[in-house]
Amino acid sequence: MCLIVFGWQVKADKPLIAASNRDEFYARPALPAHRWQDFPQIYAGRDLEGGGTWLGIAEDRQNNGYRFAALTNVRAPNQFRTDAPTRGLLVSGFLVSSFSPEVYIDSLKQKDHLYNGFNLLTGMVGTENTLVWYSNLGNDNPLNGKPLKPGFYGISNALLDTPWPKLLKTRKRFSELVDKDAGKDAYFEMLSDTQTVPDDQLPETGVPYEWEKLLSAVCIQSKDYGTRVSTLVEMYPDTPPLLQERIIHP
Repeated sequence: MCLIVFGWQVKADKPLIAASNRDEFYARPALPAHRWQDFPQIYAGRDLEGGGTWLGIAEDRQNNGYRFAALTNVRAPNQFRTDAPTRGLLVSGFLVSSFSPEVYIDSLKQKDHLYNGFNLLTGMVGTENTLVWYSNLGNDNPLNGKPLKPGFYGISNALLDTPWPKLLKTRKRFSELVDKDAGKDAYFEMLSDTQTVPDDQLPETGVPYEWEKLLSAVCIQSKDYGTRVSTLVEMYPDTPPLLQERIIHP
């Protein structure tokens, strides 16, 4: 996943609202959101190459509620390792665990150097409400690994709230939709924006100009790589959450 905007405890009836796009090579096999046969408490898409997922929810009977986790990759081409383990297992690992977000993150810190750069969101809604952002490249960020305060946030392929143009635009629009209790179609329309950023606003992330331009869109379109699925998640205090997808490219 390469873009996620979310509101944490900004609505009493929806402690967590999140909208996201997953960007990936089209050739990488994956399944849309479904209940996993081997872990039936999980409802999520599944990466058939690595076995994990990019975003999902799970029933949490111990917390009398539900768990949420999502992942984006940090774009750091000079640090990329081909032998690193798949990052999607970090998401499913939390969803099947009984750990709180803080304990789960602490358990990762001894081995997070093995992975290519990532942002991981882990949260619980129920008896306990907690949402934690963690990145293995975010040691200098005071929010890293700490429970987030109520508010609107966004993550793309850099650290939390890094002011890339597409993130700023989408987070602003997302907050407006949440504030006016917009219908679900409005969130998917927001996520379908294919406009790229003017050259003088492009971030410099170490990839060639053509890729930088392509990746600057909220919804990415190209021959071999792009946005494959958009997802809306709403988690409620006392009822099962909603996870709704729209497939952009199978």
